[in-house]
Amino acid sequence: MPAKPSNTQLTGLFLDMLAAEQGAGPNTLDAYRRDLTDFSDFLAHKRQDFIGADTQVLRDYLGDLDTRGFKSTSVARRLSAMRHLFRFLLNERIRSDDPAAILSGPKRGRSLPKVLSIADVDRMLRRAKELSEAADASPSQRLRSLRLYCLLEVLYATGLRVSELVSLPRSAAKRDARMIVVRGKGNKERLVPLNEAARQAMADYLAATDAAKGDSRGDGKSNKKGSLAASKWLFPSFGESGHLTRQHFARDLKELAVASGLQARLVSPHVLRHAFASHLLHNGADLRIVQTLLGHTDISTTQIYTHVVEERLKSLVRDLHPLAERRSNLRRRPGQA
Repeated sequence: MPAKPSNTQLTGLFLDMLAAEQGAGPNTLDAYRRDLTDFSDFLAHKRQDFIGADTQVLRDYLGDLDTRGFKSTSVARRLSAMRHLFRFLLNERIRSDDPAAILSGPKRGRSLPKVLSIADVDRMLRRAKELSEAADASPSQRLRSLRLYCLLEVLYATGLRVSELVSLPRSAAKRDARMIVVRGKGNKERLVPLNEAARQAMADYLAATDAAKGDSRGDGKSNKKGSLAASKWLFPSFGESGHLTRQHFARDLKELAVASGLQARLVSPHVLRHAFASHLLHNGADLRIVQTLLGHTDISTTQIYTHVVEERLKSLVRDLHPLAERRSNLRRRPGQA
């Protein structure tokens, strides 16, 4: 009789399925792995496993998460991971039932995204530009400042996910490019337009990296600066991925926020993605267009941004409705001018 697969083996099979059939990226797979490892550890203390766990022990686990102080959003994510896992085990006939099917998640309100004002973003852009043009900066400091300014301009111009932004290929900055091809979640590609400011920031940054490459060749030695300039990535680094990490960019962005007079806790790459979407909608962009630009599969994901246009819609009805002026006159009391 074949040995029963362990939780670790089943987790591996499940993640392989997500990667192969759903195109899940490394960050998604890591999140599932962490959640399921925690669930597996809980089951081990109960002397149970994925194959034998029943609905009650799943409820016990959700209760344990609550006891440990997990937020409702985190509990809901763990429940989602369990549901996907047990559906997979059922489909693969490893289990004959789905113990997670009847579980209900915690009630949670949908929180509104943090949004920077247009003035806030403008302050950060101006400060980043000033740092990139500082006369007393060393060549390495100037290159780093140009990179940050380029990242900021491209992010606010496109609304890319931070993982999409830092992994842009060098070819994305080719001369006169009006659009870039972005490979997003599920390995899906989409076209995103670039504005003039983003194109110029990319050109200036590439010129600086090319100059660094030339300097490294001039001394007849091979160094790190030269190897970076030869990278296929637009924002190269010496890390395992070969390009700038999300965490590194987030740290640089928070430092820039403080230098711009903003609170670091209010600024992140994802907040700037929110700002891109919110500012577009506020200025009259169509929700479906914003959905396409953000790479959202479901329009309901994009609809969270519609809170920013409520006041604009109210003012449009108030100011442009054909009966607005007549009704305003009727409300005036006799004798009013």
